[in-house]
Amino acid sequence: MICVSIGRGRHRHMIAEHRFLAENGVKLVELRLDYIQGAVQVKRLLRERPCPAIVTCRRQADGGRWQGTEEERLLVLRTAIAEGADWVDLEDDIAEGVPRFGKTRRIVSHHDFQRTPADLATVHARLAGMDADVVKIATMADHPGDNLRMLELVRSSRVPTVGLCMGEMGVPSRVLACRYGAPFTFATFHQDRVLAPGQIAWKPMRDVYRVNAIGDNTAIYGVIADPVAHSLSPAVHNAALADAGIDAVYLPFRVPAEDLDDFLAEAHRWPLAGLSVTIPHKQAVLERVTASDDLVQGIGATNTLRFLPDGGIEARNTDATAAVESLQAAIAAQASDLGGPRAGTKSALVLGAGGAARAVAFGLKHAAMEVTVTSRTSERAKEIADDVGCRAVDWDGRYRKPYDCIINATPVGMHPNVNETPFDKSALRPYMIVFDTVYNPENTLLLKEARSVGCRTVTGVEMFVRQAMLQFEYWHGKPASAEVIRDAIKSATASHKPVG
Repeated sequence: MICVSIGRGRHRHMIAEHRFLAENGVKLVELRLDYIQGAVQVKRLLRERPCPAIVTCRRQADGGRWQGTEEERLLVLRTAIAEGADWVDLEDDIAEGVPRFGKTRRIVSHHDFQRTPADLATVHARLAGMDADVVKIATMADHPGDNLRMLELVRSSRVPTVGLCMGEMGVPSRVLACRYGAPFTFATFHQDRVLAPGQIAWKPMRDVYRVNAIGDNTAIYGVIADPVAHSLSPAVHNAALADAGIDAVYLPFRVPAEDLDDFLAEAHRWPLAGLSVTIPHKQAVLERVTASDDLVQGIGATNTLRFLPDGGIEARNTDATAAVESLQAAIAAQASDLGGPRAGTKSALVLGAGGAARAVAFGLKHAAMEVTVTSRTSERAKEIADDVGCRAVDWDGRYRKPYDCIINATPVGMHPNVNETPFDKSALRPYMIVFDTVYNPENTLLLKEARSVGCRTVTGVEMFVRQAMLQFEYWHGKPASAEVIRDAIKSATASHKPVG
């Protein structure tokens, strides 16, 4: 069950949102009384409440906004109990001083905004001993494994426990809390009004992650990156899973480079079924892979992992295939516009020297194109050229030769830096095909300028759709709907709030 936290400055706004949520199927809300400006009218907020509510009044030291004295705060909490609140949240340092009364149930909570303690079991035992109906522990995640430790604590606890990790790294614990036995997990009313680090809005929790449908047999997939909050993959894959009726969830996992090995070694504890892989892990992850195809071995990078029943990890690269298919479709369309096939080998300039650039260069080379690679880091461009068997030029030399195709495989132009381009408009020619692998925004400055001079363009969304469909079929053995994926991308990019 999703508990939606409401933090508004005026009573009437809090009451209106409480009513709205109840009308839209929410079964439990948290009323953050520390957000109320002026005197708190507890009775007004609880009178004729449309669904059960947790009353919370958080101090600033605990991540709240309470401006009054501690005595005044305790009076608010005791008043809520006297007025018959369904739940009251009591921090661990005050819980023993606020006795049980009536039918109000007690949440005894502990917050740590710096770390996730090593002794979570000790913290939990202390809270459970304070006459708790529910124990709540919220800590800051500073290692991907903190999510696992927290969730496994929830699963092993005899007292009902809500265990959450905060911050971008803690998102998986919020989505999976109920799968591990938590009575509820927390979400915010709106993504622009986050009440705790890493909190997700209730609509994405309900509609994208489908938290209420996650059960013991729900398979877990995800994307590993650092950072990961910008990724559209959770929106895309979860939409495709829902459309296909597959019992699985796809999560964003923020995994710093130094934690990659530990994260993969613990994959069986989630357990993970498959992962998308992006910056900065596309090459490093191969050290843990036990099986891969010729394409991955040739590229030296992967963007897709599947976890095997025997504990092995299999790697594929759908980036390369998707890039080639996207570009070939544009070439064929251009030839059709010109009245038929054009003779000769197409030349392509690949901008970038990361995992995506390597995959694109390798795929185009195998498609019999004449490939040149360039990057601000000349050494890395030369390394890719040597591995792929193509040419490399210095970054400043990318304009010296006219190419048939320009492919941007750098993050230049990605949201929020939408006014940047890796290739000057003055060097674009009408006969060129310009392909930008950036998909957020879909219409980058590079593509806008390319169209303005008459170039045919290929968007990163086209490549993203193709590679996502290839991943989906590889993992699930059935095709995904291209229309569903495109709609999910448009919806996520339009809000500028990718989930996770």
